[in-house]
Amino acid sequence: MSIKYELIIYWSDEDGSFVVEVSELPGCMADGETYEQAVANAQKVIEEWIETARELGRQIPEPRGRLLYA
Repeated sequence: MSIKYELIIYWSDEDGSFVVEVSELPGCMADGETYEQAVANAQKVIEEWIETARELGRQIPEPRGRLLYA
């Protein structure tokens, strides 16, 4: 599975790691000691989020792609 959801990635001094938020999937977040590790962890968490949603019969949002602001 390739990542098609928008990832918001930032450094957290509090956690001492990079944090990835997947805003299109409620509650879907990951972290990692490096940027690359955080993105790889996000991929796993996205897959698990989708798998769990399917098991529970919940709707899986379609990726919106890049969000545009006026």
